[in-house]
Amino acid sequence: MAERDAYKYHVKVGHKVVHRGVTYDLERREAEHQEEFPGSRLEQVGRRTTWESALKWERGGVKPGH
Repeated sequence: MAERDAYKYHVKVGHKVVHRGVTYDLERREAEHQEEFPGSRLEQVGRRTTWESALKWERGGVKPGH
C-alpha cells in the first residue's frame, strides 16, 4: 500500500487562489512561494494522501478540496 505522506495545498493572496500544488513539506513550500507571491499564505487542502493521488488532484483530475 502506498504511503500517505503528500500534502495538497493552495497558495492564496487574500481570498484568491493563485497556485495549487503538492509537497512533502508544507513549511518549506510556503517559504519558497513567498518569493514568487509575497504576502501569500499556504493552505492545506484535505488530509495527507499518496503522491499519485495528490498529483492527479493537482492536474485537475479531482475536484478541489477532495
